[in-house]
Amino acid sequence: MTQLTHDLYLDHIRNESQRFRVVLADCDLEAQVPSCPDWNASDLLWHLGMQVQDFWAWVVEHRPEGPDGWSEPARPDSPAGLFDAFDTATARLSAALESADPTEHAWTWSADQTVGFIGRRQAHEALIHRLDAELVAGTVTPLDPTLAADGVHEVLAVMYGGTPTWGTFTPGEGLLRFDLTEAGEAMWVRLGNFTGTDPEGKSYDEPDLNVVAEPGVEPDAIVTGPSGPMDAWLWQRGDEAEVSVSGDRAVYDRFAALVNNPIN
Repeated sequence: MTQLTHDLYLDHIRNESQRFRVVLADCDLEAQVPSCPDWNASDLLWHLGMQVQDFWAWVVEHRPEGPDGWSEPARPDSPAGLFDAFDTATARLSAALESADPTEHAWTWSADQTVGFIGRRQAHEALIHRLDAELVAGTVTPLDPTLAADGVHEVLAVMYGGTPTWGTFTPGEGLLRFDLTEAGEAMWVRLGNFTGTDPEGKSYDEPDLNVVAEPGVEPDAIVTGPSGPMDAWLWQRGDEAEVSVSGDRAVYDRFAALVNNPIN
């Protein structure tokens, strides 16, 4: 699947962040976030602004240095202070990404150590947290279909799949195809097993998945739906109402068990 350009990701960061702010400005900041039940709306506002956007702005500004030099600022006590901090963080991230070449080296938690990875990741952070804000307000609007199609690939390939340099993915039985109806895109997921020992010494041996190229064989299961509802569903921000499954239900159930973990 062809990814969006760095400039388009940056446009989406700005647009989704603005929508996020507008929605929360009309909310009770003490209201619980349905998709992140440990948070209220003020926690969500602080999270996207300072814990995410300010953090990644610092990483881009100080590339290729790691994040050890960043420290979380003191959290304001007032709503006005929270919104001011959010505005500053969004502007800082936008400026940092706008001035950087997406191919430049920058620290990330991924095997992809580039500014471009950060730009793409932050577009989807803003998109999904905008949806969180709308769930608080009860005013959910459609996700941009092109960004959401990219988001389906990103959540499967990066957030649930992907293999760190210290681990190994061993393909196993079970192949799924994801058909995004209005986008005309298809993505393939292979089930398998992940093993490895992380830098802190923790060992893993567990079921996993990876996005793969079209393998030239029929899938065991097919998951079909529009990109927006599919992206929201994979992020545990929507239901299966517009998503259909055909084929081997046992293969799909194994996949569903792997992604049944909400991501904040």
